[in-house]
Amino acid sequence: MSVDKNTVVKIAHLARIGVEDKNLDAMTAELNNILAWIEQLNEVDTEGVEPMTSAVETKLRWRQDEVTDGGKSEDILKNAPESECGFFAVPKVLE
Repeated sequence: MSVDKNTVVKIAHLARIGVEDKNLDAMTAELNNILAWIEQLNEVDTEGVEPMTSAVETKLRWRQDEVTDGGKSEDILKNAPESECGFFAVPKVLE
């Protein structure tokens, strides 16, 4: 899989990243290199390899699964620039 300049422009727009026209060639090449590397990873035979979360064997500590409200919403909302009805208030980002 590879991308062209138009695809890079579309990706940049969707990601809300400003890419100048003079940087499109470099960005296209970089994305194509990343995609080529991912294609190489897809060629690796992982049949029979167990999924893992860490390279080091660890045991998780078990705890009771209890539902609580956390009791810290007021402390957390103190850090918010704006809050409303007990939640973070953020500007609308959908177009």
